[in-house]
Amino acid sequence: MTNYFKLQQKIAPELVKIIDRRYMILKMIYRFKPIGRRSLAKKLGLSERTVRKNLNFLKEKQFISTTNAGAQITEAGIRILSDLDGYIKELRGTKDLERKLAKVLGVEVHIVPQGPNYNQSKCELGRFSAEFLTELVGPKDIIAVTGGTTLATVAKMMTPLKKKLDVNVVPGRGGLGEQVEIQANTIAAKIANKLGGEYHLLHIPDNLKADTISQLVIEPSIKHILDLAKSADILVHGVGTAQVMAKRRKMSTSKIKKLEEKGAVGESFGYYFNQAGQIVYSTASVGLKLSDLVKIKKVIAIAGGEYKAEAILAAVSDKYQDVLITDEEAANKILNLV
Repeated sequence: MTNYFKLQQKIAPELVKIIDRRYMILKMIYRFKPIGRRSLAKKLGLSERTVRKNLNFLKEKQFISTTNAGAQITEAGIRILSDLDGYIKELRGTKDLERKLAKVLGVEVHIVPQGPNYNQSKCELGRFSAEFLTELVGPKDIIAVTGGTTLATVAKMMTPLKKKLDVNVVPGRGGLGEQVEIQANTIAAKIANKLGGEYHLLHIPDNLKADTISQLVIEPSIKHILDLAKSADILVHGVGTAQVMAKRRKMSTSKIKKLEEKGAVGESFGYYFNQAGQIVYSTASVGLKLSDLVKIKKVIAIAGGEYKAEAILAAVSDKYQDVLITDEEAANKILNLV
């Protein structure tokens, strides 16, 4: 199959350019809907004439609709955009990158094609992950989610389903006392509303003292939610850098220095990993533990950006995860590190 794509690039490069351009236009409309022609041209660095020509084509094929407010993507457009993800990955050699990274980490890998800038890449990671989760989840499934900006983007980019799935979505962790938008409770509620189902909230901070946690987790209402999370069919979580997560947990300067001395580079579920993937420190926290992950049918880690490469390499392995969804920047950096 790859040879056919290479042949197409050689014999009809102008066709490849057109497809790539329409792919980028659809992605931008998906993200900023509704968006006007002038704004679209500015964001993509194209002339308004070029954008207008491509919008007319996409509208004729019913991939988009237009109003006075601007262009909106249709259901057919969302489907073709998803199909184009695979085409573009073959075209850019991203599939080879996926195979190489899967061999290194020992898990199923999905790499999102690089966007024009960091913010666009992050939104693309969210869109792809949202579609992946939507296709994977089934009726009556229990989905556990963690907090963070990446998971918040996944929830935001998810398209509401017409046919409700009657799922249960639960937070896999307590909160860290930050912006409500990136807490696991908020993310669980948004995903449940878009997939159709119920959500459960865990009204408890994640960074309490160990003796306080031991008392709280046996309280019936909290234990019920934690038991649901442990019996989840699907777990979706992010991966943090050690420094950032230590600061989010409001660790003291001396503790952060100790983490640095131990070589901690990545964090997941309150566990800090060094570059060799060894746990060098763990915090007392409310929610799922690494030992719980082996009982969950499908564990999906989502993280992107070059700055997350060391953390991903440290925290993601076939011991804890089944799937990694990342972007080209992180994937290339991980392979360079290896």
